[in-house]
Amino acid sequence: MRLDKYLKVSRLIKRRTLAKEVSDQGRVQVNGNTAKAGTDVKVGDEIVIRFGQRVVTIKVTGLNEHASKENAKGMYELVKEERINEND
Repeated sequence: MRLDKYLKVSRLIKRRTLAKEVSDQGRVQVNGNTAKAGTDVKVGDEIVIRFGQRVVTIKVTGLNEHASKENAKGMYELVKEERINEND
């Protein structure tokens, strides 16, 4: 599944166009490599997303193209969430 679609369907990012923008700005890494919107995401991949001063690390646990709000959380496992200070 494309990275931008995964981020939208899993509800980590609300809109696919926003997921594409964030990816293309280099703020998303898949398995340690900077990823573009078209990067293929597989179960077991680790995704790191930088939201302003927050960094979220998740592990992909499922790929469901039509996830409902209730089971979207089942698509990933939160590994780490941290605040960063950009002034450092």
